[in-house]
Amino acid sequence: MKLFSTIIVSSCLAAQAFGVSPVVSKSKGLSKPALVSKSPLRQKNAADLSPLFRDPTITRGGAIPGLDAYSEALDKNPITTKAMTSLVGWFLGDLLAQVFIAGGPVDWKRLATLSFFGFIYHGPSGHYFYNWLDKQIPGTDAIPVFTKVAVDQLFWCPIFMSVFFTYLGLVNGDSLNTIGNKIKNDLLTACQGSWKVWPLVHLINFKFVPNKWRIPYINAIQIAFNMFLSLLGSKKA
Repeated sequence: MKLFSTIIVSSCLAAQAFGVSPVVSKSKGLSKPALVSKSPLRQKNAADLSPLFRDPTITRGGAIPGLDAYSEALDKNPITTKAMTSLVGWFLGDLLAQVFIAGGPVDWKRLATLSFFGFIYHGPSGHYFYNWLDKQIPGTDAIPVFTKVAVDQLFWCPIFMSVFFTYLGLVNGDSLNTIGNKIKNDLLTACQGSWKVWPLVHLINFKFVPNKWRIPYINAIQIAFNMFLSLLGSKKA
């Protein structure tokens, strides 16, 4: 009998904690404990009082404030939004590399240069490339996904890295010969670093991530990879 009473009381607590009005037993043996009756969990609509249960009409983005606004920006202004997202990703990647790997002080010119590269090239080019790739190779089955990963890593990666080194050389005022030597010496190293990280990342990307979220997803992962690129890019040819 005691076990049965305990189960009933526990069920009532759990139900009212989520805003569900339980059926009150008429049994005289199941009186409400004084401490339980004062609990905020037993108040009407108790779930609404918890910050875990937010009203999506009040808190924009549901449990993550701003997410809905960001998603809307990806729909209305995809290129600008992805460019700004890449700017932040490259900014954080190089800042972390300079502070925690190189040991500082912060080279503000280098930080601005890499951040601008994220804004002017990484975000916009990624937008057009992934749109083209999804159009040419539709689907999320095994063959389309592995084909996209192969195209990304074997063709897009060398192009991207070559543009990256060319951009840095032009910003630094290097000659075309110096830029060519930089690409010749470091392109394979950059691609090999990519091949250790990005195939698995892109398997998840092309399988599960919707097209408009590819650049935000990539930037979240790329903050760490950008630390590698920023160090490699700052190395003398």
